Amino acid sequence: MSLLQISEPGGSPTRRTARKRAAGIDLGTTNSLIATSIGGEVRTLADAGGAHLLPSVVHYGVDGVIGVGAAAKEQAAADPANVIASVKRALGKGFDELTGSGDYRQYRFDPARDTHAPAFLTAAGARDPAEVSADILRALARRAEDRIGEAIEGAVITVPAYFNDAQRQQTRYAASLADIKVLRLLNEPTAAAVAYGLDSKDHGNIIVFDLGGGTFDVSLLSLQKGVFEVLATGGDTALGGDDFDRLVADWLARQCGMEEIAPQDYPTMLRAANRARETLSVATQAELIWGGSRFSLSAAEFAKLAATLVRRTILACRRVLRDAGMETGDIDNVLLVGGATRMPLIRRAVAEYFGRNPLQDIDPDRVVAIGAGIQAEVLAGNQPADDFLLLDVNPLSLGIETMGELVEKIIHRNTAIPVSKSQEFTTYKDGQTAMALHVVQGERELVSECRSLARFSLQGIPPMVAGAAKVKVTFQVDADGLLSVFAEEASTGRKAEVLVKPSFGLDLDQVEKMLKESHDHARSDMAARALREARLEATRLMDAIDGAIGEDAELLEVDEHAAIDRAMDDLRKAMAGESAALIEERTEQLNNVSKDFAARRMNMTVGAALRGESIDAMESQSD
Repeated sequence: MSLLQISEPGGSPTRRTARKRAAGIDLGTTNSLIATSIGGEVRTLADAGGAHLLPSVVHYGVDGVIGVGAAAKEQAAADPANVIASVKRALGKGFDELTGSGDYRQYRFDPARDTHAPAFLTAAGARDPAEVSADILRALARRAEDRIGEAIEGAVITVPAYFNDAQRQQTRYAASLADIKVLRLLNEPTAAAVAYGLDSKDHGNIIVFDLGGGTFDVSLLSLQKGVFEVLATGGDTALGGDDFDRLVADWLARQCGMEEIAPQDYPTMLRAANRARETLSVATQAELIWGGSRFSLSAAEFAKLAATLVRRTILACRRVLRDAGMETGDIDNVLLVGGATRMPLIRRAVAEYFGRNPLQDIDPDRVVAIGAGIQAEVLAGNQPADDFLLLDVNPLSLGIETMGELVEKIIHRNTAIPVSKSQEFTTYKDGQTAMALHVVQGERELVSECRSLARFSLQGIPPMVAGAAKVKVTFQVDADGLLSVFAEEASTGRKAEVLVKPSFGLDLDQVEKMLKESHDHARSDMAARALREARLEATRLMDAIDGAIGEDAELLEVDEHAAIDRAMDDLRKAMAGESAALIEERTEQLNNVSKDFAARRMNMTVGAALRGESIDAMESQSD
């Protein structure tokens, strides 16, 4: 029996807009979740057993069967080499970083793979971090299809705010391997703000304190009249609940008289440590059993073990406030995100530092997925886009190398994204027909102190005198935090561009170090920049004068030539020193003694040009 659509006579046929099934995915280090709209409300989806959290663990069996989640986690003790956990930390990392950190000591890596993109050796073959992540994403997509009876058409996937470009690229690649269309990569703290902002209609300055299993982010957001803006962000890509577990595991090893934990024992000991840490979130004492012996760890002793890690989280909060020019008294609310924030010692430290109890209205494990699900509904067209405006920020400055190995920042740290900014550059030497462009990331003034992202070149610049060419360089950062750089020469329209796909192997602590060092070395960096700029200007002037003398030495008087030589010698001596002010003073002296020579050359050039015009004019009149 077919259904008929009936409308009133003379009326327009009614059309129902097809609803697109979208989801929010929190791809976590320890656990992952998926959320979608059910009955008009975004909720996280549970598996058949009622568990919302999917352990981010994959087991590759010798029979080719791939297990994901709790079942895979159960295999960690029996088959540690084939159970991959905490893979999120491996995204975008190089071989040396993975093998040197100790986090992956129980794994073997494929020697045939590129060391910039290492792969775990498993019973099912080599699997790189993106492929392992894809297996987790597939499991989440299957859960959604089983739960709601239809496939996901697109997803918003969350990432730590401090994920660099390589890590974001690999997250997107993992989704493509899992046949999931990425609507957007969304920073985890921002996703939490979306969930809380829409639910509680809160306004003001809010700190999102996100301590997950493997990463830590703290962001300062302004929520006003439906506008979500990240004012500043910071954190530590090498800090999470896993690190607290390692402290307990190391403590247990010492109690057992071990100097070092054997690789085959490491997963089991970590699981025991994790259970103890979770117990201490609700009790004052936890018992651990190892090798037939029973050990007791008190909450007070655990707090002493973890004091350094807790201090690191508060230092990150302090840096974020400093970046935004705010004090703790300017903060209206603090949101706790991530399962590790259930630890009482974390909640106490946050409450003491900010002088207020943090909000805990939404399950800290689920809030990120819920916020991503809400954003997915908007991007899929299921919710009006003008319900709220979401602005994210660029966590580290992006710029380009200029002469003297100096960094010219084009998009500054904490600039709202998506964003596009342009700046004009020119040639350094006469007749220059190409320009090499070096894209860098960081807060320091010298290229050597920043991170190299990409190199490309612009060819076909018309030969002109130095400084005459105009090359417009444009930096574009999209909503996912991915960077594209374009260069265009004004007179010819010649273009070159690069999509930044940075090299892997960024040190775990490098992002945090870059920010700290930029503050610690601010004065010395500015002094170094001033010195290099002074030397560059001096070199440019001396090169120009040498070239002019080579072409028109006959225009110089003997005494004048000697005065210029003395001034150039004085300038060279100043350039050998470390005083930018002295170099600038000697450069100005050289300018003064050579200005009459420069004026005569200019008059001669203009006169020749005018004579040429007159001859051309007469020839045209005679014709």
